Amino acid sequence: MCSPFLFTVISLLLSTPFSSSTLLRITKGSSLSVEKPSNVLISANRIFSSGFYPVGNNAYCFAIWYYQSLNDGSYTMIWMANRDRPVNGKRSKLSLLKTGNIILTDADFLVVWATETTWASSVQLELCDTGNLVLHTLAGKILWQSFDSPTDTLLPQQLLTKKTILVSSRSRSNYSSGSYKLYFDDDNVLRLLFDGLETSSVYWPDPWLIPWEAGRSTYNNSRTAILDSSGHFKSSDDLKFSAADLGIGPKRRLTVDVDGNFRLYSLNEKLRAWVVSWQAKDNPCTIHGICGPNSLCTYHPKGGRRCNCIQGYKMKNHKDWSYGCESDFALSCNNDEAAFIKHPHVEFYGYDIEYFPNQTLEGCEEKCLKHCNCKGFQFKYDTINGYSLCYPKALLLNGYRSLEFKDPIYIKLPKSNLSSYDKPHQEFRLDCLHQVTALLDRAYKKQQENGTVKFMLWFACGCGGVEIIGFLFVLLYVLYRNRQGSRATEKGYLQVATGFRKFTYAELKKATCNFSIEIGRGGSGVVYKGILSDNKVAAIKRLTEANQGEEEFLAEVSTIGRLNHMNLTETWGYCVEGKHRLLVYEYMEQGSLAENITSNTLDLKKRFEIALGTAKGLAYLHEECLEWVLHCDVKPQNILLDSNYQPKVADFGLSKLFNRGGIGNSSFSRMRGTRGYMAPEWVFNLPITSKVDVYSYGVVMLEMITGRSPTGAVHTKDDNGGMEHRRLVTWVREKMRETTTGNGSWIEEIIDTAMDGEYDKNKMELLVRVALQCAEEDKDARPTMSKVVEMLLGHENDGF
Repeated sequence: MCSPFLFTVISLLLSTPFSSSTLLRITKGSSLSVEKPSNVLISANRIFSSGFYPVGNNAYCFAIWYYQSLNDGSYTMIWMANRDRPVNGKRSKLSLLKTGNIILTDADFLVVWATETTWASSVQLELCDTGNLVLHTLAGKILWQSFDSPTDTLLPQQLLTKKTILVSSRSRSNYSSGSYKLYFDDDNVLRLLFDGLETSSVYWPDPWLIPWEAGRSTYNNSRTAILDSSGHFKSSDDLKFSAADLGIGPKRRLTVDVDGNFRLYSLNEKLRAWVVSWQAKDNPCTIHGICGPNSLCTYHPKGGRRCNCIQGYKMKNHKDWSYGCESDFALSCNNDEAAFIKHPHVEFYGYDIEYFPNQTLEGCEEKCLKHCNCKGFQFKYDTINGYSLCYPKALLLNGYRSLEFKDPIYIKLPKSNLSSYDKPHQEFRLDCLHQVTALLDRAYKKQQENGTVKFMLWFACGCGGVEIIGFLFVLLYVLYRNRQGSRATEKGYLQVATGFRKFTYAELKKATCNFSIEIGRGGSGVVYKGILSDNKVAAIKRLTEANQGEEEFLAEVSTIGRLNHMNLTETWGYCVEGKHRLLVYEYMEQGSLAENITSNTLDLKKRFEIALGTAKGLAYLHEECLEWVLHCDVKPQNILLDSNYQPKVADFGLSKLFNRGGIGNSSFSRMRGTRGYMAPEWVFNLPITSKVDVYSYGVVMLEMITGRSPTGAVHTKDDNGGMEHRRLVTWVREKMRETTTGNGSWIEEIIDTAMDGEYDKNKMELLVRVALQCAEEDKDARPTMSKVVEMLLGHENDGF
């Protein structure tokens, strides 16, 4: 028996998170109904609850969870009877039959789960203080207990045996069985296994170690493990560990988490949050299958784990990162059509086609080319034997990038478009961005009814309902029109015509996983990556100036929603709730120009296209849209690049909007922009016009050409051998003037070294001269952005 019989009256007065009424125990002939939230069992110590728990849309599981919620309002699940077969929210029941069997039935009376127990005399189902749900006789004989069939969690005093396995959940919101398992292997060693859809592999203890090297023993046959109340864990294979907060008192649990790690948690009662007090794997990238196939895992203690698709591959399922990446190409068996891209400091563990010692790089390439199913090869240097080893790979799984790996891997790709695979594809992180909820679609069994009578009844009700609904609709529509007026009509038209919509703060918080994936930061706010409900990847900007009035903000975003140009980032919507002000943009795969300036991915053609496209976008803002829009913060971080490296100007519209007739009233309450890119007008308090954006554009173009940042000084030697400091614009002008004094090519001296000499000097000189003209101190000497477009278009297709 789990508890004294005298606590019956007290238990009936206790409450659960779902209702003010609870049950102490279930006896023969009684049941718990999914339609009665009050039908919840609770332990005498008020630590555990048991009943029907919602796991999706009209989907419920019979479960055990911690009675009190955490600080975020969620509950900690520790056991489920039917985790892979949820039941309907109507007419489903857990019943203790008179035969002594417990059955869980769905709405169609189908038995989903059962204990398969029999007992002639009285029995009862009771939730113990330990969290164990027990079916026992009045004499205390245990017929069935939840401790014998755990899901993903082990509680103190719960025995893990050779017959029990802990299986992770699919995700944080999908409690169905996942891909990670803790179990006793046939050699009596406790192991963690990745059991994917197509492959499986052990990853703890480290698979390259024999048991005794990992501190384990195979000389036992009991196969048992247990966590005691003070935080000590002991296994029959000699595995031992202790909680960091060792001692009696804290609530604890051992869980195989959705990320495949096996962790010991202790509950911080004050914060109402679980704290990790021990874990099996300190580096999550060493967990097999963590990022799925054809991807690379990287880990930083502060930034956490991140996953990237390797070159030539794209994310397979945006709802579930464990599916990894799939190829973006078709590769034939013709050796002449394939080539390799080198990934330094990368290792893909396992799935070798063969092993070849003492190989050259060329020899290893040839061996991979001979195999149609070879996806690439690991090339390692054996320091002991003094030669290289070749491992052709049939699958690219368990990819891990770390500076600890001295050797590279070579990925096989089509030779025809090898240059396009210049850096990893999409990055994906965080479990909560890929939640999958269990959906239920079950038919009810219904008694036969008189079809004619039923039809007439429904027909009559339907006609009456249509009339009532029609009347109410007309009434509500008239009231709504009177209240909202023409402004509401205009907003509704804008949403339908352009797709520009209002988001709730809760939607965006969920999409960004509580604003946890930061991809950019500026003076006006922080940008986060998110996945919207329609699976679109978005960039969500959280504005820091929350003191702006709602009417003013709505007026500005209404204008932004109408702006439409191929070189402006598309704005999908906004959020305004209380002090929260957010904008939702399209996500750009290649990141910002700032991230790409110093890379070798930007050749002259791409840089020219970026210069031209950026100019077109700014010209549209200045001269073509309905309102006069100043950007006021043109910089590389606000020029984003799509998958084809086409530029799109971002972060526009909220700095300043004017009617076309109000250009002369260009007053700002404070300076705007970023140091190094700001026009002199800001410093000398001169009238602000569109020429401030022209100046910033010129500086950005010089930075893109030279690879040097304008926020720092350029260091040069003076005539006496000392160091002088020059602003970027000044330095370029001086190098340009040196041409007239016969000091050689100034272009070669200022050009970004990442271009490696591969450029057309005439094209580069044109870009520099246009940029310098835009960066003139006198605003009247600067061209308009439309004039810049005209100058660049005259040479767009020459010489590339």
